Amino acid sequence: MKLMLKILAFFLPVMVALFYFLGRPTDNVTNPEAATGKLVRMGTLRSPIGESSGVEFIPERDAYITHNDAGNKPHLYLIDRKGKLIETIKLNLPNVDWEDLALDSKGNIYIADTGNNNNKRKELAIYKLQLDKPEQIEAIRYTYEDQKAFPPSKKDMNYDVEAIFWQGGKLYLVSKDRGRKETAKVYELPDSGGQYKAKLLGSHKLGVPVTGAASNADGSRVALVSEGGLHIFQNVGEPAAFYKGDYQKVNIKEAGQTEAVAFENENTLVITSEDGGLFRYSLD
Repeated sequence: MKLMLKILAFFLPVMVALFYFLGRPTDNVTNPEAATGKLVRMGTLRSPIGESSGVEFIPERDAYITHNDAGNKPHLYLIDRKGKLIETIKLNLPNVDWEDLALDSKGNIYIADTGNNNNKRKELAIYKLQLDKPEQIEAIRYTYEDQKAFPPSKKDMNYDVEAIFWQGGKLYLVSKDRGRKETAKVYELPDSGGQYKAKLLGSHKLGVPVTGAASNADGSRVALVSEGGLHIFQNVGEPAAFYKGDYQKVNIKEAGQTEAVAFENENTLVITSEDGGLFRYSLD
């Protein structure tokens, strides 16, 4: 009996230590809603969605809308909360390099055909439509007011845009700095069809290339994503200078190469990644 007690006395602390360091069996969750902090993986996007590059939440459908990147079919894909395809919306548009989506207060969807890897494009466009009238499309065509060379010098390659959001009758474009990879420029466009010069509003040294953007309903919060990073601006006074709001950076490397972000509600973001990840992130 004494020998048994001695054996137990030796092994019990070892077992407790192993439990503490390795965790309980349920800590390594394998279901699709496993969470790391506030980030929750909801599901996986599968074919025909090869590379989700933009995302928005459609409240009346209780679903998300997304699309593929450059050179793919000009289709929007309605998906459920697990990433399962519900509907394919085929559009009579080119997909030169679709990079993001925005949604306004009237339910209009804006498709950003604004990808410009080599900074050479002069036919940039944002397409505006309603999901129930996909044949009725307005084209917002533009160039950047401060771009003089196509392309500019390598260090000045900052005319690629993978991130847009809508607020108060305006579209806001956030550049992806392919030159120095540090400065996000912010441009403004009207939200109706026409030919424009995108107005440069300002810039912010975020330190990383931006791949997606979103604004909440009243514009008090703006979220950006970069590869494996979430950038949250709160108490935003005006969307044109959102980067002056209270800033928080969140490491979400476990989400992979994050490409798009949207507000599902005031406190919840939905995020997609290049490899088909569909995530939810709680702000509170």
